Amino acid sequence: MTAAHPADLVFVNGSVLTVDPGFTVASALAVADGVVTAVGDRSEVMAHAGPGTRIVDLRGGTLLPGINDAHLHGCAFGMTRPPLSLDLTHPTVRSIADVAGAVRAAAGRTPVGEWIVGHGWDPGFLQECAADPRRLPGRRDLDPVSPHHPVLLYSASGHATWVNSAALARAGVDRHTPVPPGAVIVADEAGEPSGLLYEGAQDLVHRVLPPPSPEEKADAIRATLATLARLGVTSYTEPGLGPGGDRLMRGALGQDVLGVYRDLLARGELTARVSALLLPAGMSGGAEEFVRALEGMSVGPCADPRRFAVLGVKVFADGIPLNKTSWMHEPYVSGGHGALCVGGHTDAERTAGLEEMIRHAHAAGLQVGVHATGDRCIDTVVDAFAAAAAAHPRPDARHYVIHGDFLTARSMRELAAHGFGVNMNPTIKWTVADIEEEYVGPRRAAYEWPYRDALDAGVRVTSGSDAPVTFPDWRQGIATMMLREAKGSGRVSGPDQRIRLAEAVRTYTVDAAWQDFAESWKGSLEVGKVADLCVLGGDLRAADPHDIPRLPVVLTAVGGEIVHDELAG
Repeated sequence: MTAAHPADLVFVNGSVLTVDPGFTVASALAVADGVVTAVGDRSEVMAHAGPGTRIVDLRGGTLLPGINDAHLHGCAFGMTRPPLSLDLTHPTVRSIADVAGAVRAAAGRTPVGEWIVGHGWDPGFLQECAADPRRLPGRRDLDPVSPHHPVLLYSASGHATWVNSAALARAGVDRHTPVPPGAVIVADEAGEPSGLLYEGAQDLVHRVLPPPSPEEKADAIRATLATLARLGVTSYTEPGLGPGGDRLMRGALGQDVLGVYRDLLARGELTARVSALLLPAGMSGGAEEFVRALEGMSVGPCADPRRFAVLGVKVFADGIPLNKTSWMHEPYVSGGHGALCVGGHTDAERTAGLEEMIRHAHAAGLQVGVHATGDRCIDTVVDAFAAAAAAHPRPDARHYVIHGDFLTARSMRELAAHGFGVNMNPTIKWTVADIEEEYVGPRRAAYEWPYRDALDAGVRVTSGSDAPVTFPDWRQGIATMMLREAKGSGRVSGPDQRIRLAEAVRTYTVDAAWQDFAESWKGSLEVGKVADLCVLGGDLRAADPHDIPRLPVVLTAVGGEIVHDELAG
């Protein structure tokens, strides 16, 4: 733009991290009509200013592309925040006794017979469990404080649910209840359900929990969008909405949420760009259910595909290491072998089911993201990606492994060779690093989320918070990728997997845009690309990595529209 058509915004007096191929650093940037129109030094960019241009003084801060969280459950995150749910995250609660206290307080203000719902408990941060790994939360911890209310408490991971006796009775779950393949109902010493349910067993109680209304789900997404704006997050992947999620997280992963997003877009309230994956089958769903449900899902064109788009489909392949439901080549240190959360019982049946789901979705022209954590499971998934591509060749499918905790060297080579990717979760690494050794041993725990090896192998790596599993703070993610330090102890876990600042930033920007098939128009600050912006009140490049999580986000813009602003006036 020129003075005849001046810029709407000009940013000066700071560092502009363009995240272009050379990671060029400029000092000024201009925006007009929602796109970047000039990048360079102050004198050349100020030539684009006019009388109505807002000049934003960065005050030595950092302007970088808007953050793209490549794995964030937007509706679920909002549903897990007060007032829709009790906050049971650490350090809000530090013990089972704290959880019981929160439930007692909720029971005192909730009409008798109504549900009490909470989210975020993590056994690694509950004092009783940390003192004795055999100590698990259960109904007996909740029954004394909630005898007249059914209680359902989601774990931070989303792969376990803690309930009381009233909830089990409401759901009709007892010692005779059949358990889905790959699911676990923990039993007490008498053989009765203890109140702890893993993986697909959660649905036995989730299905009787009254679902929130569409407007409550819209409120949850609005709350998420407000939080993300304050964090500088301008895009995210909603990883799984469909019939397979109708009973997960109070329906926050259900098929109707697709309509809620469309309604928010139509109202002009969708203040971040959202890419969605379909979820035909849940955690324990098999190939037959997956194929039938996917064929029955109809997704029409979106009014603004740059603001909301359905790109592909999600498949659950296994569980998580902390629940010993990841499918691993080697046994767990503390017992357990891991199991895939799909139908069937033998390894051959599990593999065949996964291959069929991936083959079917690939042949349908969809991007496929597969939740896979154990090394054995990841190898199986990557082999299925390659087999599907060979059977039905099509260019640039961009399938990716979700989580990829224990990505193997063999799988890295295959992913790189086929142009597939992996979505990793640094804030989960930060959260679980202190307790992971108890399950998989020091060697595997240090290797978990191998950023350095994956990048060196040529794999396209993106980063996501998996919110509500962790809070969607990309600044902590950057620090973790650079430091590999644990949340609780500060102990370094896997120093050889550290990566540099520029590499870490790319996983949250231009490479995350690649996962969205959108790197041509977002993800970097280059002329002609959308003005999705995040401004930090400090010099990101000069900051000690330990200080990065405390750098304030002072401005956020989506397509040039400012959605968070602490610099005005």
